[in-house]
Amino acid sequence: MGPEDPMRHCIYPGTFDPITRGHLDVLARASNLFDRVTVAVADNAGKGPLFSAEQRVALIRPNVTGFTNVAVTTFDGLLVEFAVREKAHAIIRGLRALSDFEFEFNMALMNRHLEPQLETIFVMPNEQFSYTSSSLVKQVARLGGQVGHFVPPNVAEALQAAFRK
Repeated sequence: MGPEDPMRHCIYPGTFDPITRGHLDVLARASNLFDRVTVAVADNAGKGPLFSAEQRVALIRPNVTGFTNVAVTTFDGLLVEFAVREKAHAIIRGLRALSDFEFEFNMALMNRHLEPQLETIFVMPNEQFSYTSSSLVKQVARLGGQVGHFVPPNVAEALQAAFRK
């Protein structure tokens, strides 16, 4: 891209309740593909998250300081409307396994219907993260298991504190 070309910007949306090493792997890949990446934490209490949107942002921020082109924020409402407001070119979604594909494929098609100019790009994390999900990490932590291999240290501490109550 030449200096006259606009900076390419993508949105990496998710609940991130909590963020995992798999999420961070997808983020690293996105930051190599785009000039700017916005990690967009969904503020949808309907999903019954363990951590508030503000807590999730606070858990993510220390883990993205090494990326000079990454910002973290919250959003609510339709993702495509947020992406248009942010002047994003694409949405990045991680695909861990075939089981993710049908849901993500349908979501991408709906987003394309709502905003045809916005692309969805699927990124596969490193295979060591293919079985890691926030839900499984929370379940292991709730039962007293060690989750440090799956999440950054600050997240492991926050999970232990949340389930110690």
